[in-house]
Parts: sequence; structure tokens; C-alpha cells
Amino acid sequence: MNMMSSTQALLDIQELTIQLGRKTVVDGFNLQLSTGERLAIVGESGSGKTMTGLAIMGLLPEGAKVKGAIHAHMGNTRKNLLELSAQELRQMRGKDVAMIFQEPMTALNPLYTVGNQIVEAVQCHEPTWTHTACQERAIELLEKTGIPQAAERFSYYPHQLSGGQRQRAMIAMALACKPKLLIADEPTTALDPSLRLQILDLLKELQEDAKSHGGMAIILITHDLNMVRHFASRVAVMYQGRLLECRPTEDTFTHPEHPYTDSLVNSQPIRNVLPLVPIAPVLLKAEEIHVSYPQVGTGWGQSFKQFLKGLHFSDLWKKNHTSVVKGVSLELRQGETLGVIGESGSGKSTLAMALLDLLTQTGARVSGQVEVLGQDWFNLSPMQRRHVRASFQVIFQDPFGSLSPRMTVGNIVGEGLALHQADLSEETRKARVIEVLKEVGLDRTAYSRYPHEFSGGQRQRIAIARALILKPQILVLDEPTSALDVTIQKQILALLSDLQHKYNMAYLLISHDLDVIHAMSHRVITLKKGKQINHQAL
Repeated sequence: MNMMSSTQALLDIQELTIQLGRKTVVDGFNLQLSTGERLAIVGESGSGKTMTGLAIMGLLPEGAKVKGAIHAHMGNTRKNLLELSAQELRQMRGKDVAMIFQEPMTALNPLYTVGNQIVEAVQCHEPTWTHTACQERAIELLEKTGIPQAAERFSYYPHQLSGGQRQRAMIAMALACKPKLLIADEPTTALDPSLRLQILDLLKELQEDAKSHGGMAIILITHDLNMVRHFASRVAVMYQGRLLECRPTEDTFTHPEHPYTDSLVNSQPIRNVLPLVPIAPVLLKAEEIHVSYPQVGTGWGQSFKQFLKGLHFSDLWKKNHTSVVKGVSLELRQGETLGVIGESGSGKSTLAMALLDLLTQTGARVSGQVEVLGQDWFNLSPMQRRHVRASFQVIFQDPFGSLSPRMTVGNIVGEGLALHQADLSEETRKARVIEVLKEVGLDRTAYSRYPHEFSGGQRQRIAIARALILKPQILVLDEPTSALDVTIQKQILALLSDLQHKYNMAYLLISHDLDVIHAMSHRVITLKKGKQINHQAL
């Protein structure tokens, strides 16, 4: 299956087996990787891709049982990474082997600015560098990964960046010390298509730069087959913990050997949109929505000093705030899907959170008018709004960040029923939770488990189940399939279409995936730098 000998390999994985409890998540995995190679590992959610990467990093969950060997050539020595001490692993991570994690919001420390987190990564392995040099390196990496105004955003906290910008900051941190092996676990999940290609080209460029000190190998863990074809020289296909085949990329796409590989290659979303009823009522209407955030470092003390200098309050507010959404208007009818597209940071998710009125705790200022089911949404009392929220639900972009780690899946999915249908018996509530879990592709054993026990794609399905259980009239879908592999994405989109047809729900679909937008949407609006630049029917 692999043509190179183990003496030539930068990485040599032999019979790797990982068990979590009674479940074998990786089963007899064998793989070799040479210096400077680009290898992609693909497979459906839960196939063992991420666990393989975590095993290389020595970051498997507590209680995991590991067998086999992972030999790596670091410098002039050959080491079994599974036998390294905790101290040796800390010295290896970042400098020899680095990882870009799938969910940046949980991987980044919310108490430190993104710039300082990159500086810390550099300082750990370059103790002779001055703090100024480390800062310059961090800003340079933020610029290379495509973050606008990098010097300014150096001082931003993770929650002040968009999902795509957080992912780019995570990439910058992983590349800070020029590792010999980079494991990229879904590194472009939150990015729009153009930025995905930019990031891949950046990784290629950095790999070329690394040739002067021996080269950098990259393992790309992904479900985006278009990205694989653009980037990887070889593809390893995993299914239920096993390696099915590992061959050159073009051979895998043109002549897949295994039936599962063939199903992956030929998985494309299918358009399934019913025509709208002409008299369909408007369920959601927004007019001239504006959203602005306070700039970093403009607290009351600084604002008061500026006021004393003669700035009028209105001018002061404009000076100290950044406009993110600029006068967006939209209508959403019953049974309709309105797609919202735009590059990362264009204001898509901010618009959705403004419509849901979920920005009050962020310091954002929201203006405009929103009607939900014919009611003035912003002027409803808390009790009235709670009642309407049962019909106005959301699926968030980051499933792990939106699921409580202290609650079981049964409690998470059933929480809405407990709040809005408190008269249901415990048995009835449990039956409904299990039913909706089955609808999104999870079995009844998920009921008593916790979010951390699931893969990224499985957690997204839990988030979908939580929103669907109340059978809402309006559902905001913020990148609902970004964490899913292509086969499961196709299933979830088909599920969402079927549910829409069954219950006549209206969807506000936010995505950077044009295939997803085309498969689901009746109309689409395009945002650029917070402004609505296009509105068309599909």
C-alpha cells in the first residue's frame, strides 16, 4: 500500500489501534509519510481521522488505550511517539509536530488576545527571541493567513473575530515555529471557498520555504474532496477506524478501488426545492439592520477624554465603533429558504445573531426593525419573546461551543421541550428526543452520552436535533453542514429539505458553500463587508 521504506519515512505508523471504553475507534492503522509530502486522510465523521492525528500529538482523551507504534524521525533520532514522556511531548509539540484543530473557538484561550497566544507559541521554542521579534512574527503570520488589519486584530480576543478569522489565527499559531510535520484537522471548515484556496496555497508556500531546513510534511484531515484534489499528493481513505486504501490522489478520484471511496467521490448535494405557494405569508421581515461593535481599547475612560477634547457624542460613538452590518433588509416566507453568502467576516453570522436578538451581551449596537410572525420582535416583553422563540430556532456554526459539556445529549436535546412543553411526561419527552436523534442519524445510545464523546460531525447533528425537536416555523442555519463529511452533508441536507416540506418551515441559510446554497435555496443575498450587494432568485 505504501511504496517507501520505513527508513525513508518522516513518520511511520504501525498497527495503530485506539480504544475508547469498549469501542475501537482506530483499528490496525498503518501509514508512512515522507519529508515534504502532502497526504490527505478522508472519511466520514467518526471514522477515526481526528483520533489518528491526536495520537501522533500525544493528545488522546484520558482513558484511551493505544497499541502499536508511531515512529518519527526528528533531527537525527528515530522516536516512538507513544513512548515519550509528558515533558518530551511538550518539547516536540509546536516545534517538531504541530496541529491545526477543527474547532478554533475551543482551542483558543478566551482570556488572551490571539496575538499573545501566537507570541506564547513562539517564545516556548525560541527563548532567545525578544518580545518585539515575537510580536512581529505573530503579525506577519496573521497577515499571511489573510486576516485584514492584522496589526490591529493582534489585540483582539477570540470572540471578537468571525469564525473564519478564528480559524486563520489558529493556523498562524500552528505555523509559528515552522514544524517538520503539520497535522491540519479540517483547517478551512469555517472559510469561504476563495479563502480555502488561499490557505491551501499558503500551506504550500510555507512548505516550500521549509525546504531550506529539511522540509515540512503535511497531513490534511478533511471531508472536502475538492480541497483534497487541489492539495494532496496521496489520499488515505478511512471507514469505521480502518484504512481502506491509500493511493495517489488522481488515481483515487478517477479509479477508486473500494465501493466506499466511490461513494465519497460521487457525493454531491442534490437540489430539492419545492416552488413557493404564491400566498405564503411573510414569517420574518427585517428592514435596515445595522450592527456596530465597540473598538478594542475604547472604554469609558478613553471616551471621556475624547469628549473633553470637543468630540460630540454622536461623532464619538462613530469614532469608537466598527460597523459590521450596514443596512441589510430581507423577507422570508413560509416554506422558503433564503440563502446568505459572503466571504468570512462579511457579517453573515452577525446578521443572523442580530435577527435572533442574541447580541445584547456582546456590547454590540443593533438598529433597524425586525418582525417575527407579524410581531415587533425587538419590542416584545421577555415573556412574549420566550413564547415566540419556540418557533424561531437556530443551529450555530460551532457545535461544540454551543453544547453544554456538563449535560448529556438527552438533556441537551430535550431542554427545549422542558422549557416550552413542561406538561410532557419524562417518558414522552425521552421518546421524542430519541425519535429526533434517529432523524438526524444518531442511535438511541447517544441519549446518555456527553458531547465530548462524539466527533465534530456528530456534534453538529446533535445541534440540529436540538433545534428541530420544537418543530419551529423559522430556523436559522448558520453553516449547518460545515463540520460534516460529504456523504453525511448530503444526508443532512436531504433531511432538512424533507423536514421543510413536511412542516412547511422557513430557513435562513448562512453558508460559504455554493453547492449547499444551490441545493437548498429559493433566493440568495450576498454580503460584502457588511453591505448587501446582490439579491437574486435561484
